[in-house]
Amino acid sequence: MITSIVILNWNGENYLKQFLPQLIENTQLPGVEIVVADNASTDNSMAILSERFPTVKTILLDKNYGFAGGYNKALTQIKADYYVLLNSDVEVTSNWLEPLIGYMNSHQEVAACQPKILSYSQRTHFDHAGAAGGFIDRFGFPFCRGRIFGEVEEDKGQYDSIVDVFWATGACMMVRSELYWKVGALDDDFFAHMEEIDLCWRMKSRGYRIVTIPESTVYHIGGGTLDMENPHKTYLNFRNNLLLLYKNLPSQSLKKTMQWRYFFDYLAALQLFLTGKPRNAWSVFKARTDYKRMRPDFLKKRKENILYSTSTIQPEILQKSVVLEYYLKGKKTFKALYQ
Repeated sequence: MITSIVILNWNGENYLKQFLPQLIENTQLPGVEIVVADNASTDNSMAILSERFPTVKTILLDKNYGFAGGYNKALTQIKADYYVLLNSDVEVTSNWLEPLIGYMNSHQEVAACQPKILSYSQRTHFDHAGAAGGFIDRFGFPFCRGRIFGEVEEDKGQYDSIVDVFWATGACMMVRSELYWKVGALDDDFFAHMEEIDLCWRMKSRGYRIVTIPESTVYHIGGGTLDMENPHKTYLNFRNNLLLLYKNLPSQSLKKTMQWRYFFDYLAALQLFLTGKPRNAWSVFKARTDYKRMRPDFLKKRKENILYSTSTIQPEILQKSVVLEYYLKGKKTFKALYQ
């Protein structure tokens, strides 16, 4: 079995210098390779790789294809049984990879998995991106075991069990290469954000499992490309979330869900405006406008997803509004949502 750890790099020379040595040190396993795919960086990333890390394989892309497109371009050039999509700003720990490989080897029905993701800057707490496994609510809003919106929990071992989740984070995701391509890979049209949730939804709808393996732990800086307050990040998150729902929701729930999203999105825009973030508020409006423009081009993708779905019931979709539970009822932890 071949496992290829693939880092998609764009102007990340500092991250490569900081995190590659530890990755190489803690990934001395047979059948495992490390690949850096470069999204046409303009810094010294490639020179640093050549000078300091000659054992790391490189793939050079001709332009910045974004997260989804960059990975798709790179992975077509890699032959492996498992891909590990790893952000350049992730610090791995000793024995981080073995539990992931072991579980995937012994559970053929599992399409993808992730480790426990902790914050690099606040190491006692979960990271925003992925935490201890991802979920969504019935209206498409993502949350995690250990993180709901901006509320991040301290890791006290409360989520140290292996469980089925709805999505695994693109910050550190192991996925079966055969299934990755079988379900259509990451969606290039997303460019960045939500693409891993879309990929996992397609795998889930075809009857495969997604799990989190807390025995494995990594630390993530986060916001390496776009910080949390960036209006473009707001735009991509809202636009791609709507595209995600349109592509994957069963026909019987699509119309009603989208009606509710109209309400929730404009409420979010109002909240952003009132809290002094007018550019972010405008990003929500732009996201909805561009979603409507892009929707006809996604009809073929939607029909394909519906055609190949074997199950429309996903237990990992919370049948409540995480927005209302969080803001009106004050439920700030994952466990509180289910009480």
